[in-house]
Amino acid sequence: MSRSHLLGAHTADAYRRDLRAGVEHVAARLARADGPFTGIAPHDLAPTVDAVDLDTPLGDTGAALAELDRVYLRDAVYFHHPRYLAHLNCPVAIPAVLGEAVLSAVNSSLDTWDQSAGGTLIERRLIDWTAARAGLGPAADGVFTSGGTQSNLQALLLAREEAVAGTATVESLSDLRIFASEASHFSVRKSAKLLGLGPDAVVTVPCDDTRRMRTADLARALEDCRTAGHTPMAVVATAGTTDFGSIDPLPELADLCELYDTWLHVDAAYGCGLLVSRTRRHLLDGIERADSVTVDYHKSFFQPVSSSAVLVRDGRTLRHATYHADYLNPAQATTPNQVDKSLQTTRRFDALKLWLTLRVMGADAVGDLFDSVCDLATAAWRLLEADPRFEAVTRPQLSTLVFRYAEAPDELADEANRHARSALSASGEAVVAGTKVDGRDHLKFTLLNPETTVDDIRAVLDLLAGHAGAYLGEDLVRAS
Repeated sequence: MSRSHLLGAHTADAYRRDLRAGVEHVAARLARADGPFTGIAPHDLAPTVDAVDLDTPLGDTGAALAELDRVYLRDAVYFHHPRYLAHLNCPVAIPAVLGEAVLSAVNSSLDTWDQSAGGTLIERRLIDWTAARAGLGPAADGVFTSGGTQSNLQALLLAREEAVAGTATVESLSDLRIFASEASHFSVRKSAKLLGLGPDAVVTVPCDDTRRMRTADLARALEDCRTAGHTPMAVVATAGTTDFGSIDPLPELADLCELYDTWLHVDAAYGCGLLVSRTRRHLLDGIERADSVTVDYHKSFFQPVSSSAVLVRDGRTLRHATYHADYLNPAQATTPNQVDKSLQTTRRFDALKLWLTLRVMGADAVGDLFDSVCDLATAAWRLLEADPRFEAVTRPQLSTLVFRYAEAPDELADEANRHARSALSASGEAVVAGTKVDGRDHLKFTLLNPETTVDDIRAVLDLLAGHAGAYLGEDLVRAS
């Protein structure tokens, strides 16, 4: 390969030219997106991708961008569109996009000081800043991760090691128990399996009508655990469940964890945006008592994927993730090496995106954006409450709203809700999510776009009702 294709001092002009061409191409595509999705099916797009001969380069940036339009950009799912209302994906802050361009070009690796220098200090500064926002205290520490699943895994690894080290009665990993609500993230069970715990390791705690963990049920489960001779390894509280945005009663759960000498992990992957809210910060009261916290900046801080972190109240517990290699981070090293805290070795400088966002916009501006989508969710809930075609499960605490087209008996309504969601996506007019509640099919709005309006919500509800009603009409005709 010619050196001219590698980024270096001698190719600065080529870098500027190609970067400008790429940015302009994507910006034009973003500007003319008529909807959040074209509705294309996998079998329709696959032949276009499969037809690309990867062994025959195009040799030209313009041609490659034109091809990229056909295989990706034309049919991409655009989270910035105001009628993308499906998953916990956000439009991204422009300073963070600038951060992506910088970190990719420089290509620092955040494992050791001699691969990142100032990047190490910037990441550490942001960890300290976030931990201070959470109130974790002067001994707190943490590290950036790829996402909430990895953050939860590392937190539970630390909890496992602390439980084994501090409890002489633990005979094997099968004695350890993790307590999480029925609305907690699936990564809790996935982590338990990866950590070698037994099949009964995760104890599911019921939720109340607002989809928050029942404190009394957790207390009984912890007592039953001790009575059975098992060790309560961790309680996972959720600050922003994926479906409902519900926040578990953190102070009460912290009291129980102190009583039973149990690690408290708060999965705030979604709700972490409250740390910079000027009106809703109180919803996270009690998080300062957590032993570990998951935050996903790529959700409610409006950062590009990936940008997450795991925080700990006692930085010494991060030693459970530390391994030394003579060529990389020898035990006698005197420079700060982030690999000592991380499950990863080579790691992107994702902290730069948040750094530039805070330096350009400020924390209050980010918090105001999150507050605006939470306000929108409340307004959408009021629309649903007044609309006889739908029923909402619970009033949202954050920016997700689970509801159901209800103008049919339950089983027919299940089919109608499934059909309405898929038909809406195929139309390209909007994208919503689906989930199950108490065994029944529901729809879900996940509102993370501050440019989405109440009129957008109203229009999508009408589209959903139209698809569901048409399906039910066809179904009744078939049945007759």
